[in-house]
Amino acid sequence: MKLEEFSAANATIEIDAIPQDEELTREIQARLATFGFLDPPVDGKFGPVSKLALREFGIRTGISAAEVLTADLADSLLTKTVDEVAPLMLADDLASTLIKYMLGNGYWVARLPGSINIIYVEGMDENGHLNNDEPDKFNDCRLLVSIAEGRPKLVGKWQATTEPGRHYTMTPPSGVAHLGVARIAFGQYKAWSRGIHHGLSGNEGHEALVQVDKIKICRDLNKDFKRTGDQVYEGVFAINQHSGFDHSTQSIGSTSAGCLVGRAHAGHLAFMASVKADRRFQESSHYTFITTVIAGDDLGAKTGWQ
Repeated sequence: MKLEEFSAANATIEIDAIPQDEELTREIQARLATFGFLDPPVDGKFGPVSKLALREFGIRTGISAAEVLTADLADSLLTKTVDEVAPLMLADDLASTLIKYMLGNGYWVARLPGSINIIYVEGMDENGHLNNDEPDKFNDCRLLVSIAEGRPKLVGKWQATTEPGRHYTMTPPSGVAHLGVARIAFGQYKAWSRGIHHGLSGNEGHEALVQVDKIKICRDLNKDFKRTGDQVYEGVFAINQHSGFDHSTQSIGSTSAGCLVGRAHAGHLAFMASVKADRRFQESSHYTFITTVIAGDDLGAKTGWQ
């Protein structure tokens, strides 16, 4: 059944029964994604995170959505606009600039209260300033941005790298030496869940965000520390979001073979604490997070940020 038919029939259905109608489920999920309450893509399952998103939509529209989908709620899903339900008030600070850039590039933005947007900017220092992105240095930034009452808020920012260092660029891990080391392609991916990162040596096990779904990477076969002209692959490559255990800022060393690495361990622990405090993770410990990876020079060119 379509939402329009559901509304016209003045129907009601318990929230737990919604998944019995896949067509209805997918349309509800797609609408919730439009409002920024449920991240795409839709899966037709309507689990705990989908239920959370529908309840939040009900609260925002003044219609109770605790346990029942009503015709009024269905009609609101069809007719309300994102600016009516979850408007954004953007300023000129870093958090707002990142959200502006994401929206301008067609990326999805989490607007659910108590949720975070995970963002990496390549070529940005931990103070939020753009740099020349020299190879083999921790000169990128890991950021968390939430939307509080329509205003983007910087939850945290930490020195990081989105690129492999000289060690693995010049000597790629066994098994991919003929392809080249991995470098994540700029973009947005729903691909990481809470898990344990063990590293290539197997001796660095610690809590991290572990890749569980497909992303795109560029293989640096010519070892020039650039993506330009590199072959692009899509798949699961163990590109995790982990700690660099306080490695030197001046050399990535062997801390990254293509992972998204926060240099300072205390910062990584704070990052993971914020991730686990996300309402979506609280609803489902197997929740898969979206992460956006941005080129600093493109951010500067499109927004004027320096």
